[in-house]
Amino acid sequence: MLIVGFDGEFVDKNSSIIQDINQYNLAGVILFDRDYKNKTKVKNISSPEQLNNLTSSLKSLSNSPIVISIDQEGGKVARLKETNGFNKTLSAKTISTMDTNEAAKIYQSMAKDLKNSGINCNFAPVVDLALNPQNKVIYQLERSYGTNPEEVTKYAKIFMSKLHNENILSVIKHFPGHGSSLDDSHYGFVDISDTWSEIELAPYKELIDTNIVEVIMTAHVFNKYLDNKYPATLSYNINTKLLREKLNYKGVIVSDDLQMKAIMEHYSLEDIVTLSINSGVDLLLFGNQLSHNNTEEIVNTILSQIKNNNIKYERILESNQRIKKLFDKLGG
Repeated sequence: MLIVGFDGEFVDKNSSIIQDINQYNLAGVILFDRDYKNKTKVKNISSPEQLNNLTSSLKSLSNSPIVISIDQEGGKVARLKETNGFNKTLSAKTISTMDTNEAAKIYQSMAKDLKNSGINCNFAPVVDLALNPQNKVIYQLERSYGTNPEEVTKYAKIFMSKLHNENILSVIKHFPGHGSSLDDSHYGFVDISDTWSEIELAPYKELIDTNIVEVIMTAHVFNKYLDNKYPATLSYNINTKLLREKLNYKGVIVSDDLQMKAIMEHYSLEDIVTLSINSGVDLLLFGNQLSHNNTEEIVNTILSQIKNNNIKYERILESNQRIKKLFDKLGG
């Protein structure tokens, strides 16, 4: 149920991340190019050759198949950067000005680069609508294909299909919509109650109905009209009632990074794991970029909450079944 980040460009059998993967049967890892707090420091990625060696080692040293994930949207959100020897990528906003054939070629090239690097899960595409020009985290970073749900869905489908062709999982984000927000959940509480509109669900509905969605990532946004107590990542009303029951989504739900301040500053680790799992989240993401949580601590917290009956064992089994189906798609 866990995807975690770690420090290091190389691993061997004695590396703590390898020991954690095998001891705790982790679902996988997330890779970053730079350390979040010290941008001059390399975290996991410095060159194509180095990354290929790292992902090969992660796979060969893990007792079971694992997800090796990354944020490679293109443009300003790309962990495989041109400055490190990777091919240049384009933002969603730029792609949205192109015809579908041109977009398909670009996304095919991106997918091949990920495949060649040993990545099997991409936290992309973004299907948020570019509704708020003041939005620093989506609009101003050019991460959206636009304001029209049909256009957003059209380009998202192309990206997803090219990833799928290379046996790479795609992850659409950020449910139930981050495009109208003003603030950034990396830095604190984000309330979209007065800006969010139901049209933001349209790309999710369309993509779910066409049965191509493998994973959906939640947003750490609060909307009192959808849940008057919890942000989306921790909300049963949003993740189960809305996403699973109303939109009929059967696939895997992954949290956005649970160490973002929108979550970590307002909830204890105990509450974070309990509320997110009980809300319907299957994969818990701890990037270990914004802060650090020991894997043993996270696992023990989940186990104690199961033991105390705050998390039902059946709920864990549900998630494990969904995750197993996902791994079957990867050939794991």
